[in-house]
Amino acid sequence: MSTSQGSHRAARGGRRPDISLHEQPTVVAPLVPGQGPAPAPPPATRAEARRASRRRKAAPPAGDGLRRIVPQALVVAFLAGGTSAFVASDKAVRLSVDGVPRTLHTFADDVDELLADEGLAVGAHDIVAPAPGEELASGDEVVVRYGRPVALTLDGQRRQVWTTARTVDGALRQLGVRAEGAYLSVSRSAPISRRGLALDVRTERTVTFLADGRERTLRTNAATVQEAVEQAGITLSGQDTTSVPPDSFPRDGQTITVMRITGGKEVREEAVPYAVERVRDPDLFAGTEVVERQGVQGVRRVTYALRTVNGVRQKPRKIGEEIVRAPVTQQVKVGTRPLPASVAGADGLDWGALAACESGGRPNAVDPSGTYGGLYQFDPGTWRSLGGSGVAQDASASEQTYRAKKLYVQRGASPWPHCGRRLYR
Repeated sequence: MSTSQGSHRAARGGRRPDISLHEQPTVVAPLVPGQGPAPAPPPATRAEARRASRRRKAAPPAGDGLRRIVPQALVVAFLAGGTSAFVASDKAVRLSVDGVPRTLHTFADDVDELLADEGLAVGAHDIVAPAPGEELASGDEVVVRYGRPVALTLDGQRRQVWTTARTVDGALRQLGVRAEGAYLSVSRSAPISRRGLALDVRTERTVTFLADGRERTLRTNAATVQEAVEQAGITLSGQDTTSVPPDSFPRDGQTITVMRITGGKEVREEAVPYAVERVRDPDLFAGTEVVERQGVQGVRRVTYALRTVNGVRQKPRKIGEEIVRAPVTQQVKVGTRPLPASVAGADGLDWGALAACESGGRPNAVDPSGTYGGLYQFDPGTWRSLGGSGVAQDASASEQTYRAKKLYVQRGASPWPHCGRRLYR
């Protein structure tokens, strides 16, 4: 606080007088109690005697002089006491704000009052020593350092920090950041204003590269793996890359493999399976399925990317395909007609023995010529004449037995010249 501010506070608190301390009151010798005024010496001449007589007539009575002297003495005593209190409250203090010191006189009782008188507002990130609230004495030093926000990106990690340092170099030391060999986005000597600044720091790190059968280690403050690769004198060409993304941040102690990649393309034709569509048919006995239209597989052309990494071939990767020929859906009729319970004249025969002899008991059996099929080896014409659809080997075993019984009623065992006798065992 300046002297003028202290004077203002003293005037506000009534601790400072309104007159100059250099004014001196007039001192009058007091009368001796019990005695009258000292007798004046006799005049030397008649003229002097007349003048003395006139002075006595003009002088006020002795009591009036005493009444004037007593108030003057009281005023002098009051002013002397007030001046002593005023001088005792004044303090000489050294105030340093952000490294700029000055000495001032103040009537503040503590640090808080001094800061308020000087118009200095402090916050949570500021430093005040002694602490706010501490009492002040003459000769004390008060230090104020304002906090400054720094948007710090340290080795790729961004965070907001506060510092009371006034330069980048001081902030790095205060934050414990190793700056030797580091990249700094601003000069170390750059000042930091109260508004703060943005600072990007990349410390020096050790990175090892494995490339072309060799190991290379270097110290770098590169921002990306790609930049560190170039600093190591390694050239990437074509599809070459690294074991970590080239745009990632290289960490201290990290080992990175350089991958030499060669590749090409391969086109293959592959079959496309056909779908099967089943349609219920009430004219066919239950359990019978007849292929109305045979399905046909389609063809597609698939393109694969071929890749070799450091001489090792990788699994082909599909990168495209096109349909050359669409598949044809297979249509199948599925019988829903209930089978007859029996065929008169043929129910008591051993149809299982006949089937075992003709086809080995296999409903889908076909002879080597492809002419006869099913349990009882029907030819297609005979099968259709008995009411069957398609070919016998596609029908259910129960339907085949039913058709065989109908054939027996018509022609006996003659359709099965070698195995027919087994019907009678």
